[in-house]
Amino acid sequence: MADTTQFDLVSPERRLASAQVVSVQIPGADGDMTAMAGHAPTITTLRPGVLSTEGPDGKSEYVVTGGFAEITAAGVTVLAERAMPRAEVTSEHIAELVKEAEEALNNAKSTFVNEPGPVDDAAKLLADMVAVGDHIRV
Repeated sequence: MADTTQFDLVSPERRLASAQVVSVQIPGADGDMTAMAGHAPTITTLRPGVLSTEGPDGKSEYVVTGGFAEITAAGVTVLAERAMPRAEVTSEHIAELVKEAEEALNNAKSTFVNEPGPVDDAAKLLADMVAVGDHIRV
């Protein structure tokens, strides 16, 4: 078995995971990345997506909506805005997340007239939420 590293996933509501894992696939805002034992220290923001781990106990997947991941010599810590095990995500959850993203986009369009940055960010959030639903097929 390959070297393992400590993985912790925490959301404001609860600690979702704390385990030794071989790898953590992170949906980073600047692109997906895989962290393993010995990875260079890194901090990245998360985009909405599926975070997955592989370890001695098998594979685990979690839907995250954003937050931060910190990779250190001690392991990988993910502080998620919202997170839940993929198996618990329903079509109603995805519909709610998409609705919130649509509202954020409409608010950005009315608040930031002729300021593309915030509107583009809100449009990207909406696209990411739709993509999460497509990816997990709920």
